[in-house]
Amino acid sequence: MHKFLRSVGFSTYRKKREIEKLLDELEKGNARQCLELDEDENLCEIRAEVAPGMGIVMVGEVEPNGHFRREFYYPYLTASDPSSTVDCSIQRHTEKETYAGLLDEFRVGISLIFYLDNCFEYRCRRLGRLSTKVEEVNLTGLATEGKVLLPLHKTRKQIEMAKVATKDRNHLLEAAKNGDENAMETLTIEDMDMYSQISKRVMKEDLYSIVDSSFMPSGIECDQYSVIGEIRKIEEKKNRITEEVVYDLTLECSDMIFHVGIAKKDLIGEPKIGRRFKGQIWMQGVAKFAGSRKNSGV
Repeated sequence: MHKFLRSVGFSTYRKKREIEKLLDELEKGNARQCLELDEDENLCEIRAEVAPGMGIVMVGEVEPNGHFRREFYYPYLTASDPSSTVDCSIQRHTEKETYAGLLDEFRVGISLIFYLDNCFEYRCRRLGRLSTKVEEVNLTGLATEGKVLLPLHKTRKQIEMAKVATKDRNHLLEAAKNGDENAMETLTIEDMDMYSQISKRVMKEDLYSIVDSSFMPSGIECDQYSVIGEIRKIEEKKNRITEEVVYDLTLECSDMIFHVGIAKKDLIGEPKIGRRFKGQIWMQGVAKFAGSRKNSGV
């Protein structure tokens, strides 16, 4: 079974036979999108929504007799909030007809890799020789467990100073990437000062009172991350099949906005706006292509 099925409200489905039966039922009540690749091959996607913007995607092929042969599936969560507008490249996975997106996102300090949720649209655009230039990406994550942390109390002045410092650092990172030696030197000095300050504070303070937010790769899979982010919005979604409640949390992490879906029973603590979420997520994203309709692929 897919590890993150429970993140969209299917925690009771644990055996392969049960999941196969569920997927068979979901196939019947949802429309197919099909793309003819050549005379003998086609690509078909069924998107089964179990709550607004949340569900399971099944991908396979339609046989000559009209039967849908399922090859793989995955749970998904979509959001309308744009997360990033930086350059994005898309590459196919080796194993199957799925794709990963890569963002050179200065705000999180790493090359951010995500699982492309609108693979079908991307494949259609490539086949139709339409533009595949990405204008923005809406990121979401699925989590199987998480905790709510108390917020850090900051004055208005501290918040404004932090925003200015983040903006300045992003400019320096961009300049350093383009080969600016002065920017590289400034960043090195800043990192050394930060390390010195943290080393002194960690002797007397709790780690999570020092680290406001974080975004770090986790494990050996390139699209999974350990995050700490401030909760900006909370929405409860109920799976229409299992009636399990899933939290759709809008997070701000390293000055970037994205959504995280987690089953209510898997979250430790009560989420409230201003508090922080800590957990490991599988990052997905919907790419908005140049010339495409605003809501295509969602």
